[in-house]
Amino acid sequence: MKKRLWSVCYYLILIAFTAYMALDTFVLSAVYEGNATEINLALFDGVSENTAFAAATAETDENSYVDENAAITLTEYRQNDTTIYVADVVLRSVSSLKTAFANDSYGKNVTAKTSVIAGANDAILAINGDFYGAREAGYVIRNGVVYRDTAAGAEVLCIWPDGTMETVSDRDYTARELAQAGVWQAFSFGPALVEDGAVSVSQTEEVGKAMASNPRTAIGLIEANHFVFVVSDGRTDESEGLSLYELAVFMQSLGVKEAYNLDGGGSSTMVYQGEVVNNPTTSGRIKEREVSDIVYIGA
Repeated sequence: MKKRLWSVCYYLILIAFTAYMALDTFVLSAVYEGNATEINLALFDGVSENTAFAAATAETDENSYVDENAAITLTEYRQNDTTIYVADVVLRSVSSLKTAFANDSYGKNVTAKTSVIAGANDAILAINGDFYGAREAGYVIRNGVVYRDTAAGAEVLCIWPDGTMETVSDRDYTARELAQAGVWQAFSFGPALVEDGAVSVSQTEEVGKAMASNPRTAIGLIEANHFVFVVSDGRTDESEGLSLYELAVFMQSLGVKEAYNLDGGGSSTMVYQGEVVNNPTTSGRIKEREVSDIVYIGA
């Protein structure tokens, strides 16, 4: 009898613990404080103005946006039975390439739709970020502030004050070392898609257990302060979606020197001038998924 009672108690405790872990992982939210690093604004001073900026501001049409800091042109492509949206972004300074958290809070299970975060930050253009909140590890440096310095054995995208970007290994640097060196933004998702102009993923490479064809989000660098934000549709009758290799080849065709894969699938969303321009899919429906963070260009 006692043995049976102990067995029942054991299984009740196990069920309760499992339920708590599931809630803690996927439901319960917690807001954390960032480990602030002083942003050296002097790093942005004296950086030569992007020579492409003047040309970009002179060539505008109905799909373009121009102000004193940014020139953005949105173009729609069709490739691999998939619709792909490309925002060509030329900046006067990379300080205009910003990031924001859902509910303006860094934490676990703190999420909101990309369009909602974009609206709260007056974003002209926004894409979803790396969904840092879905993981316990992976560097998080946003707008020059270190929020997480826990390595995940991953490739980290670094955006530097001179308007360039590169992918490094978190085995080689701590997040604080990167921030002290001047990294403006750092993302931990990956992998790198293009490095030094060459495709850097294989035809069979994927993210975790992701399906081969998916909605995708990526960012690429053409030259200093000249970026492309890319989002593809997928998982619908109209758009099959892209493999990582197909995405990398497409990014390379845009002329990028560097490109990096951000969170995809149901997260993939692009917002331009207040409108969601792609078709985000969640659970088989055209619907935005709530995410932890965005990358955006502000007004």
